[in-house]
Amino acid sequence: MKSRSSLVIAVGAILVASPALAQTSRPATKPAAATNAWGEQAHVNAPLGKIRRFPGDGKGAYATGRYRNLFVEQLGKTEAETHAKIEQAFDRFFHGDGQEERVYFETGANANGTLAYVTDWANNDARSEGKSYGMMLAVQLGRKCEFDALWNWSKTHMQVTDPANPSFGYFAWSMSTDGTPRSIGAAPDGEEFYAMALYFAANRWGNGAGIYDYKAEADNILTAMRHRAAMTGSPPFRIHPDGPALVQPSAPWPSPNNRTAAAEAAKKGERWPPAWYATARQAAPVTAGPMVEESHNMVRFVPETNINTTDASYHLPHFYELWSRWGPAADRAFWAKAADVSRDLFVKVVGPKTALSPERSNFDGSPVIGRDGKPVEFGYDSWRTVSSWSVDWAWFGKDARQRELSDRNQRFLSSQGIKTFADRYTLDGQPLSDRHSAGMVAAAAVGGFAATPGPVSKAFLQELWDMPVPTGEQRYFDGMLYLMSMMHAGGEFRIVQPAQR
Repeated sequence: MKSRSSLVIAVGAILVASPALAQTSRPATKPAAATNAWGEQAHVNAPLGKIRRFPGDGKGAYATGRYRNLFVEQLGKTEAETHAKIEQAFDRFFHGDGQEERVYFETGANANGTLAYVTDWANNDARSEGKSYGMMLAVQLGRKCEFDALWNWSKTHMQVTDPANPSFGYFAWSMSTDGTPRSIGAAPDGEEFYAMALYFAANRWGNGAGIYDYKAEADNILTAMRHRAAMTGSPPFRIHPDGPALVQPSAPWPSPNNRTAAAEAAKKGERWPPAWYATARQAAPVTAGPMVEESHNMVRFVPETNINTTDASYHLPHFYELWSRWGPAADRAFWAKAADVSRDLFVKVVGPKTALSPERSNFDGSPVIGRDGKPVEFGYDSWRTVSSWSVDWAWFGKDARQRELSDRNQRFLSSQGIKTFADRYTLDGQPLSDRHSAGMVAAAAVGGFAATPGPVSKAFLQELWDMPVPTGEQRYFDGMLYLMSMMHAGGEFRIVQPAQR
């Protein structure tokens, strides 16, 4: 859940209270066996015995312990050059100039130590996505102080502790930077990265006490994602029993740093805020359940039960493989199957010519129809999907179809102009934007892990290497994807193994 405009903040805030939004997705139905681009049946919601199985440890870094540095392989850079570039970017994002560079801000302390958040500078909020990404970057680079401060802020401010709130136990996906709520709903991509970062922290630093018993906290997140009971409540909701109620503004949340949204609307001759905003703010009861759809073995777009869709960019089979080994024992078979289901879903939902994924799809892989009556297309969430299947290939190397997906994706974007391609498209390749975004370029370059080595893959890596570190208004999402992509491509985003495997 992220965007270049404060509109998404507004949508996220009303998502859990708007029955109108339930109309944006069709109820999942049992599909006939679908044929994918290889002429195979893609059984994305079939019984365990019908899912394409990828047993064992594969042939990637999990099995070999070797992490490829694509900059060394294809651009002739050195390990030292790569590491220096990554460290410089981390220092700018976490400790650089507060107005133009930094997204990490410390804000006092409590009994558990320092508190810090990562902010979406343009939208003036802190998100579970960004907090968990920040923790992942910190644990990968051995920055324990930053890791603990981000986790402390997340536990203190973002985790819902009011039992009257149907999102009880989850992390609110968007908060003001002063710790007051903008949303009481949760976004599963945040929970997924929290859990994985915490397991890595346990393996790197060992477990502490309280909230710093990293493995126990990760186990709790995964258990809640699958087993938390459905809960119903009526607004107004609170994050904490003694905290302020979420009060929806009559217009999108004020964001003094974002100059993009209103300008884009004016350019298109559209109203800002959109006309539907006020009517969508309804005080209807909300029911939220698990973050996974049990019958399909896949992550949901949101845990609210009236929105029955998934988001391909939330599917992280390389994480699921690790959870099937390290997570709560009762759920390991579930996550093993989820990894295979996700691999099949990637194949099914992407465009046949472009390998671009939609921001949302139904659990059977069919399109979701949006508010405008058209299928949901490739958007900002979707930038991440190529990275997901490519890192899965790098870490586990189980699904050879991922090479064709990356080749198709990079070939299409290259044909659009590697320095000019749009950041939103229809799945068949019609541009929906006139912007070219650094974060999308960076994520596409990670496709080089699975792609066939050659001029196209090399061109994306060169573009990533030459890219200036994102600064200014849009530095949050572009910057996070830039730094993670640099670490992936540079072989410094790794599985942090337990002391005894």
